[in-house]
Order: sequence, then C-alpha cells, then structure tokens
Amino acid sequence: MAEFEDHTNDRRENNRENTGLPGRADTGSGDTTDTECTARLRELQGAKWKRVLNVQAPYQWNIRRFLGGRKVLDVGCGIGRNLRNLPPGSVGVDHNEHSVEFCRSLGFEAYSSAEFHSESDQRTFDGMLMAHLLEHLPAGEASGIVAEYLPFLEPGATVMLICPQERGFASDPTHTVFLDGVDLEKICADNGLVVRRSLSFPFPRWMGKPFIYNESVVIAEVPSRL
Repeated sequence: MAEFEDHTNDRRENNRENTGLPGRADTGSGDTTDTECTARLRELQGAKWKRVLNVQAPYQWNIRRFLGGRKVLDVGCGIGRNLRNLPPGSVGVDHNEHSVEFCRSLGFEAYSSAEFHSESDQRTFDGMLMAHLLEHLPAGEASGIVAEYLPFLEPGATVMLICPQERGFASDPTHTVFLDGVDLEKICADNGLVVRRSLSFPFPRWMGKPFIYNESVVIAEVPSRL
C-alpha cells in the first residue's frame, strides 16, 4: 500500500474563506448534532458503489497498521465506520446522540460525550483515533479536544489524527477549519505528544487538491509522563 511522508510547507490560513481551497459545498444544515447529519452519514456509507468497490479497504488498513492490537478510544466515531474494524475493547464517543444510538444498534460500545465523561473516569486506552473530527470544530478548539481525552490514555499510547486535504475539505458543509499535516503535528506538540509519523495517504500531498479522499495523517505517542 502506498504512503507518502507529508513534508508540505504550504501554510494556508485556517479558515473556510481561504481562496486557496476549492469551492465549498453549500448544501445541508451544517449541524453535526442533528438527525440529518446521522442520516447523511448513513447514506454516504451505504452507497452501493462504495460497497461493491470496498473503497474503505485501504483506509481501514492504514488505521489497523498503527492501531491494530490496541484498545482504541474512537473520538468522533460517527455511525461506527471505524469502530467495526477496531480491536475488541475499543469504544466510540460522539456528540451526536443519534449517531451513538445507531452505533449501539450495530452492537458497538459507544457513548455520547457527556455519558463518556460521567461514566469512564477510571477507564484507560492504549490508542486514540480522531478521524475526520477536528475539521468540524470551531477555530481554535482542535487542540483542546485532543487535550480533553488525553487523561484516558495510558503512557505509550498511540494517537492517530486524520483530516481531509483540500478537495475533501471542500466537499462537506459541516467542515469549518482546514488542517494539514503541519497543523496536526503542532496540535500534538502543543499537547506534549511525540510525533512519530506524518503522512499523506493514500497518494502524494499534491493529490489532495483533485482527489477527494486524500488524507493528512499524523501518528503520535503519549510519553511516559505528560
């Protein structure tokens, strides 16, 4: 499977008005907490051509090679696309209660953000995944959401952050802040994490402009002491 180190120095302004990004999708409510968002995720994931071609296979492989064998906290789990491929003992968290209920209907262990914080004080994980979450947050909040869940991680835990590149960012009206590999590395560093890898996946970084599914991926490690 191809992978490409992300060494981009292309620093963009982190706001949705940036003229360096493709035209933005302008349909949908933009609310990631309502039933419409859950329905949209189900429709996108259930598209027949995606199931026939198994388009998620390379992306799931990429997640498994870094988080396989670990008990993973999947923050921003949505409707469980990644939960179904994570190791036993993994748990999903999402602020959309409708998506959480859908995950539970599939047999996954999932909680709303409020439920998780009230019920999981003593629970720890040796992996954390934030896939296609941070780009949905208001400007300046990405680092804080990473910090919010670090207390649930064990020393040596692997943290995996994934965000869409330009074309993918422009495709969703609920995306708010564009974050590339350099931004994700800084978020990790600001939280005391040790960056181990920074990738453009599955194609080189320049493919992020024409190819909707190209991703910026950063792998970091929780040090023995935060």
